[in-house]
Amino acid sequence: MGWMSDETGLGKRAANFVPLTPLSHLRRAALLYPDYEAMVYGQIRRSYREYHARCSRLSSALAGLGVMPGDVVATLLPNVPAQAEAHFGVPACGAVLNTINTRLEPDTIAYIFDHGGAKIALVDTPVLPVVEAALALMEGPAPLLIEVNDDAAGYPATGRYQTYEAILEQGDDTFEWIMPEDEWESLALNYTSGTTGRPKGVVYHHRGAYLMTMGTALSWQMVRHPRYLTIVPLFHCNGWNHTWMVPLLGGTVICCRDVTAKNIYDAIADENVTHFGGAPIVLNSIVNAKPSDRRPFDHTVEVFTAGAPPPAATLRAIEPLGFNVMQVYGLTETYGHVTECTWHSAWDGKPEDERFAIKARTGVHMPMAEDITAMDPKTMIQTPKDGSTQGEIMIRGNTVMKGYLKNPEATEEAFRGGYFHSGDIALQHPDHYLQIADRAKDIIISGGENISSVEVEGVLMTHPAVLLCAVVAKPDDKWGEVPCAFVELKDDATADETEIIAYLRARLAGFKTPKHVAFQELPKTSTGKIQKFELRAAAKAL
Repeated sequence: MGWMSDETGLGKRAANFVPLTPLSHLRRAALLYPDYEAMVYGQIRRSYREYHARCSRLSSALAGLGVMPGDVVATLLPNVPAQAEAHFGVPACGAVLNTINTRLEPDTIAYIFDHGGAKIALVDTPVLPVVEAALALMEGPAPLLIEVNDDAAGYPATGRYQTYEAILEQGDDTFEWIMPEDEWESLALNYTSGTTGRPKGVVYHHRGAYLMTMGTALSWQMVRHPRYLTIVPLFHCNGWNHTWMVPLLGGTVICCRDVTAKNIYDAIADENVTHFGGAPIVLNSIVNAKPSDRRPFDHTVEVFTAGAPPPAATLRAIEPLGFNVMQVYGLTETYGHVTECTWHSAWDGKPEDERFAIKARTGVHMPMAEDITAMDPKTMIQTPKDGSTQGEIMIRGNTVMKGYLKNPEATEEAFRGGYFHSGDIALQHPDHYLQIADRAKDIIISGGENISSVEVEGVLMTHPAVLLCAVVAKPDDKWGEVPCAFVELKDDATADETEIIAYLRARLAGFKTPKHVAFQELPKTSTGKIQKFELRAAAKAL
């Protein structure tokens, strides 16, 4: 018997076991950095004392409106201060935060409201008409809408709803935060477009988000008081959990409502931005910015890029402009990024082409992940690390979701064999670095947004002239890729590209609408399955 065989009295207790939660970061920052700048948005400057007080007032006001622990509070907001405050204020009253993509159409928003059961929704003024249309399509009880107006951006309150600031005035800044009793308690609910038409509700716990913040700070080699620019929408994996992380370091969140090259350059020059995350399309816009939109700055900006593998050419073009870019990879189901293309100094002397080819790899697992590798999804056997054999990216660790809300079958399927099945296809190099070869077959990633081809096809099939259709990704210089539709018309039916695009635009969000429509007989297998790989090649050649 070992000397530790008798553990009598060595159990967990209040003094030595505290549930992990990112809420702890802001509570600590308010004590440690009360007068430091926590939040910047245009003319707005708020200290950690004010940030914490506003989050407390939001919690108190939500509780006063009847929000109970475990209830869902939704937001449909761009990256404005209210969206960051909701990340702390909603869970601090025990509720679950459901950030909804502001670019979705009413039908999908109605589905998310119904499925998630949001009690309250904080809504950006310009998004109100879409949300009101969604409420009319709902089957269950509608959430109470609270309007988040933005006078400085030209969006004054409509007067139809209580405003966010009025709600905060009803709150108490000494409200006692409801911290989780169990770190497995749900913190956030994020809907992913996935590969099927209806989005799935991905549930995060407090523990995963806490570990995500710790691991990210380490991987990004962040020092105290970073100045972080919010380019990744906070409705994508909760902004990759970065807003929860910044108070850990006593840093400043700089809100960016409209992501343009000019606004990015202005923020770097005027606000001394040190870090941001963004899809390759954001890097492209910086590289291709008009001379009049560029601003000189004398420090290196650290950038995480994800959403689609960045082309080596983009990395080569952006680095001389003052940006150090590291590719990261993840999914909604993994709280955001969980791999990093960590750079080794031994690569410094390699020829430029080779250097940027390495930088374009997907990388290895970050410290908060336990194991990420490529396997045969049927046998769960490791694929050879030979730089050519392809397998599916499998992920295991504490920053993998609890599962899909109200969908135990999909959860079981995603977790079979003890790993999360990403659906992304990659090869692995001898040094363990992964490199995505193909994405979850048919998902189209346009400007960092996931588009389900099945959903677009479902709408396209309702057009009276369409017999068969398939939607695939077409490479695009600006967006990375855009949806491209291939249509087989019914006998004696007629339709042209303009008509089809107009039909879809009336029924889908703009970013989901195909930019090209080709009319042809669709290639099929002997059993009648449409061969999308052939169509992808055709789309590329268009």
